[in-house]
Amino acid sequence: MTEHIFSIVATLFAVAAGVLLWRNNLPAAFVTATLGAVAWFLSYRAQMRAKVAAAEEMASAQESDEESDDE
Repeated sequence: MTEHIFSIVATLFAVAAGVLLWRNNLPAAFVTATLGAVAWFLSYRAQMRAKVAAAEEMASAQESDEESDDE
């Protein structure tokens, strides 16, 4: 869920940066594009955290299955 929010925010910042660039407001376009890049990286970080959590959950489930098979 979080990664989707950050993706939407990144897209909105990219569109806003394009509009500001078109209006020849270069400093504001740079700041807006930078905020969009930060939002994109946060989206990517949230995706990676979800993948790591899923992998850890799967590994712990496999370990518990192996322990129950040993008994």
